[in-house]
Amino acid sequence: MRNITVRRLGYGYFVRPPEETGTGSPRVEPTLGYLIDHPGGQILVDTGMGQVPGVDAHYRPRRVPLAEALTAAGSRTDQIGYVVNCHLHFDHCGGNADLAGTPVFTQRPELTLARTSDEYLASLVDHPGAVLQELDGETEILPGVVIIPTPGHTAGHQSVIVTTPDGTLIVAGQSHDHATAFTGDVLAHRAGIAPTPAWLDRLLSFDPRRVVFAHDNAVWTP
Repeated sequence: MRNITVRRLGYGYFVRPPEETGTGSPRVEPTLGYLIDHPGGQILVDTGMGQVPGVDAHYRPRRVPLAEALTAAGSRTDQIGYVVNCHLHFDHCGGNADLAGTPVFTQRPELTLARTSDEYLASLVDHPGAVLQELDGETEILPGVVIIPTPGHTAGHQSVIVTTPDGTLIVAGQSHDHATAFTGDVLAHRAGIAPTPAWLDRLLSFDPRRVVFAHDNAVWTP
C-alpha cells in the first residue's frame, strides 16, 4: 500500500540476568518501538520502559524517554493517533501515560492479565486519560494495518502486520526474543519436525518480507 512506512525507535536497553538467559551469562537487550506512518494517522507500536519498583536493581535499565525517542524518529507525542502494545509488561507500555487520550489497542485477555497479575503494573495501563480499545482476535485497525493475536510470551500478546510499498512488514514484538528464534520456528514449521506456535502459519500467510522484534536489532527476512 502506498504512503505507509515504518521507522524504528530506540527506548534504551536493559540487562537480562543470567538466570533468565539460559546461557549462564547476562545479556544486554535493546528496547525498541516502531512508528507506522499511515495516511489515517501515525501508529506507535510500544512506548518504552516504565518506572516500576524493584525493576532498576534487577534489570539495570537505561531509559530513553518517549518524547526523545519520537524526536529522533522525526515525530512528536501530539502526532501519534493510535498506540498498539504488543503486550502490557512494563517495558512495552511505559510511555502510554504520555499519550493520554490516544486509543490503545490491546487484546482482551492481555488487559485482564494486566489488571490482575503480579507480573504487570496496572497503573501503567489504567493511567489517567487511558483510552483502551479491547480486541477479540484479528482486527484491521486501518487499511493495510492488521493486528493478530500471537500468544506465547503472554496470553494476550499480539503482532502488527503492515502492508508497505516494499512488501509486508510484521512487527512481531516479543513473539520471539530474537530473530534467530523466529528463524528456528519458521524452519521447523516448514520441515514439520517440531511443534511451532499455532499462529505461525497465519503470520507467514501474509508473505512477510521483513519481521522485526522488540528486543533485537536484527531483522528476519525470508
